[in-house]
Amino acid sequence: MMTTAEQRVFRTFRQYLMTPGRMLCFSGPDLQRDTVALKLLTEKKFLVKEKFAGGYSLTPAGFTAMIRECQAAKSQ
Repeated sequence: MMTTAEQRVFRTFRQYLMTPGRMLCFSGPDLQRDTVALKLLTEKKFLVKEKFAGGYSLTPAGFTAMIRECQAAKSQ
């Protein structure tokens, strides 16, 4: 089960049709709001923090979790 913030981060990756290894940059209020969720998802090995400020990319496990989470949200 993902937190609301983690679900929001996954929805952002889904919105931009991100696949494993492609970097997505969070900035401004989005980065401030989701910092904790991004850190948790990185610790769970669903995301990789990139060297570029605010940059994160999905791991293959993160991509699978994102798809699963988005499908679960649609069925509710």
